[in-house]
Amino acid sequence: MTLIACALVTDAPKMRPNPPDLGRVFNEVPELYDRVRPGYPDELFADLVAITGVAESSSVLEVGCGTGQATRSLAALGCSVTAVEPGADMAALARQRIASFPDVTIETSTFEEWDDRGRRFDALVAASSWHWVDPSIGWQRAHDVLRPGGWMALIGHVVVRRPGEPEVYAETADLLEQFCPGNPDWGHPPLEDEVRSTDEGWGLVDDPGGLFGPTIVRWYPTVQWFDGEGFADHLRSLSLYRKLDRAVREPLLDAVAERIRRRMGDRASRRYLSVLRVGQRTE
Repeated sequence: MTLIACALVTDAPKMRPNPPDLGRVFNEVPELYDRVRPGYPDELFADLVAITGVAESSSVLEVGCGTGQATRSLAALGCSVTAVEPGADMAALARQRIASFPDVTIETSTFEEWDDRGRRFDALVAASSWHWVDPSIGWQRAHDVLRPGGWMALIGHVVVRRPGEPEVYAETADLLEQFCPGNPDWGHPPLEDEVRSTDEGWGLVDDPGGLFGPTIVRWYPTVQWFDGEGFADHLRSLSLYRKLDRAVREPLLDAVAERIRRRMGDRASRRYLSVLRVGQRTE
């Protein structure tokens, strides 16, 4: 049995696989990832525009675009978007999803190795991806590819719970212990009110020092509803479960799906606070 350390409910966990691993983990299941991962609220992008001033004439660099959930929203603003994605199959699906937007280009590379060819941008956006970037390279590189006065924006989701609400991790804790015993990071998501109180800085990623000014933080509550099989599919799209040995992962997720069917009426929520963290490039 393969055991891994799983930080299941964080904004941006401090786990940094080698760059090839980044492409591989999600590149195995691009269609599943695109189908079950939550998108980002329209209000978030409205606030991004209001705070940063990005408009139709703006150029945006997106780091780690995945299958293009945030890319589509950025393109709908009328921005010129250059997206960088290390997974070849993820990037291919993203190109299909944004084919109707002529001002979007997707380039297959890690951000650390990406050739900027001297291009400079008005804003850099990373949606649920910045924690995969090597901080010793990423922050300085972000600063360098932004124009003076440019903006850095980190977008993500924090899984949360509300008091008294049925919650999958509470209902399946024994299964997690059975299939992945002794792991200290299995546990409940934090309470929504607790997360809302953490409204400073860049979240759980490394601090950029003086490269960017004070952050502006906004929260957006959202929820996904799944039946048992759908919830298991969602977990199959997460890196923490993808990195489990298949012989452990599949029986575990089958058991989770069955538990949701039997104990929760085959209806389970995954509640989030989507988050926008924005800071301006310093000179």
